[in-house]
Amino acid sequence: MTEPAPHAAVEAADIDAAARVVAPFAVRTPLLSFPVLNERVGTKVFLKPEMLQRTGSFKFRGAFNKLSSIPQAARSGGVVAFSSGNHAQGVAAAAQILNMQATIVMPADAPLSKRERTKAYGAEVVLYDRDREDREAIARDIAAKRGATLVRPYDDPLVIAGQGTVGREIAEDMAALGLTPDIVVAPASGGGLIAGVATAVKARFPQAMLMSGEPEAFDDHARSLRAGKREAHQAEGRTICDALMASIPGELTFAINSRLLSHGVTASDAEVAAAVGFVFRELKLVVEPGGAVGLAALLSGRIDAKGKNVVIVLSGGNVDADLYAKLVA
Repeated sequence: MTEPAPHAAVEAADIDAAARVVAPFAVRTPLLSFPVLNERVGTKVFLKPEMLQRTGSFKFRGAFNKLSSIPQAARSGGVVAFSSGNHAQGVAAAAQILNMQATIVMPADAPLSKRERTKAYGAEVVLYDRDREDREAIARDIAAKRGATLVRPYDDPLVIAGQGTVGREIAEDMAALGLTPDIVVAPASGGGLIAGVATAVKARFPQAMLMSGEPEAFDDHARSLRAGKREAHQAEGRTICDALMASIPGELTFAINSRLLSHGVTASDAEVAAAVGFVFRELKLVVEPGGAVGLAALLSGRIDAKGKNVVIVLSGGNVDADLYAKLVA
């Protein structure tokens, strides 16, 4: 069963509903504050460590919320997704819990650890060449032939609502501390995470500034927010932030983000590598490059954070051991 790209709004109530769906299965990750980080940047920083989430990234939240909505009669056809790794694992794990078959279209150059972990959840992996082939077209074709449900990585209201539970938890935990989040930053590829986070945080703290974080040259959100319309980035080649290489913001996600985000921030690969190393050495956590881009922007002085309460989402920790060793060396 294929589906057209949805264009429905996502509200705080949708995120509340998603929270009820995912709560029995997802990890409620904490807000962490470290004196060494606060001293480094000269302000109060809270980290949302989604590497502690099931499958090692926030993606499980949206995937489980989406798959749970599929009617029982349609579940026999299974699901198809396209992803460089984290959405793949989230969909595969959710499908395994719900006893559904998952097929994931992944780039041939995706980190081996992400491909193998996706298979370990019982999913079939179909590889493609990201420079020459259209992953969404491949996935649509498979879904049509098998009568499967296509699960998009970000342009889906149920996926965005699931990711929004990250922001809901941030808002609840900051309120419990008696604090207001002045700045909240989350990585952006298609924009589903920051769209969900912004929706949830703004519902409770309307004055908070929400920002997307991207690799320096892969700055389609920052460009689009400045232009007021969707614009593709102009990057050529690769970035170590393999999870953040979408060429243009999603239609639904940008409709949300253009209303709720103040602007986008970026960090170079060198700054991201330094942030990954800082998190390892000083905080004793493992974060993948794409998950560290918001923190990298903060550490490198690209965010005016003095005197503000800053929340940074570390979106995942799925990184190949060889690359990780190089980054933290």
